[in-house]
Amino acid sequence: MKEKVFQYLQGDKIIWIIAIILGMVSILAVYSSISSLAYKYQEGNTFHFLLKHLIMLVAGYGIMYAVHRMPHRYIFRISQLMIWVSAALLLFTLLFGSNINAASRWLTIPIINQSFQTSDLAKIVLIAYVARLLSLNNESIRNFKTGVLPTLAPIILICGLILPANFSTAFLLLVTCLTLMFIAGTRIIHLFAIAGAGVLFFVILLGIASAKPDLLPRVDTWKSRMMSFNTENTKNGGSEMDLERNYQVEMAKIAIHKGGLLPNGPGKGTSRNYMPHPYSDMIYAFIIEEYGSIVGGLGLMALYIILLFRVIRISSRSEKKFSTYLALGLGLLMVLQAFSNMAVAVNLVPVTGQPLPFVSMGGTSLWFTCISLGIILSISREQEARPVGPNMVTSGA
Repeated sequence: MKEKVFQYLQGDKIIWIIAIILGMVSILAVYSSISSLAYKYQEGNTFHFLLKHLIMLVAGYGIMYAVHRMPHRYIFRISQLMIWVSAALLLFTLLFGSNINAASRWLTIPIINQSFQTSDLAKIVLIAYVARLLSLNNESIRNFKTGVLPTLAPIILICGLILPANFSTAFLLLVTCLTLMFIAGTRIIHLFAIAGAGVLFFVILLGIASAKPDLLPRVDTWKSRMMSFNTENTKNGGSEMDLERNYQVEMAKIAIHKGGLLPNGPGKGTSRNYMPHPYSDMIYAFIIEEYGSIVGGLGLMALYIILLFRVIRISSRSEKKFSTYLALGLGLLMVLQAFSNMAVAVNLVPVTGQPLPFVSMGGTSLWFTCISLGIILSISREQEARPVGPNMVTSGA
């Protein structure tokens, strides 16, 4: 039976197993956590949201299966066109996209009436395009003018267009791209210079936003989240305003405390009645409440760590540098996003709004995660079809 299943699911088997486990965790956690959402919008009909999530999840796995069967070398050339398409979509979204919480992140697909974040598409495209540039310019990557600047230009363009509406996504994407540049051989001094210029630019941006608040309305949200980060509650001297700003994290900490070390069992979590977004942004805290810190907390973290190690293994075995950078970039971004979501729940970083990949109740963001993993599996599948030995890494597609 096992052999028949994996006859169709090619590529790294461990990654397939992790994806399936995360999907099962998602179904259980979302179904258990959506009661408050159902009472608010569907008169208690939790099946409506569960069915919607199941449809998105099944469609996502279908997309992942289709992508993993496609030769990933096509991405090498398609990325040249898609980088400009992504930039245009991001600009259009900023100007005309759906505005929620002072952030224009969404466009609506006309026929199916499904909204999606254009930044989700741009993340995959930018990593693919950077992987292409690094594979072509590998010999000159240590030269700032001929190697670093051509690679840095599209990173600044895409991250700059994402930044006004979604700081956390822009930051994680920037870190991922700079990590790829470091792995490709970029000088440390050049990376420090880029990081310093980025910090300076951000400070100037905050100053401009303070002078003209209407220009970047999301800056107030960034400041609020940073100010409320790690704020003590009112009993220990914190203000009511601080407690209100950090309400999500305070409720997440309560849920984690109730979870303890060992599982309480599915359906036993009560934080769904008071914690904002227990099915999406704060689903990690809710999972810990029901499954405990050992199984739910550390177990879920271990799955993403194993996933990262499998991606590193695939990238290290790739015979082409484009494949190496592409797999590593997509995998690293996915795991960084997961750790960002977890870090918010345990109050290690300010609230970011990043969903937990494969687990959070999602829309099209789940599909783009499946596309990323499908590309990684495509690279792995081609390795299995054509084994390569060490020291056979070449540039190009």
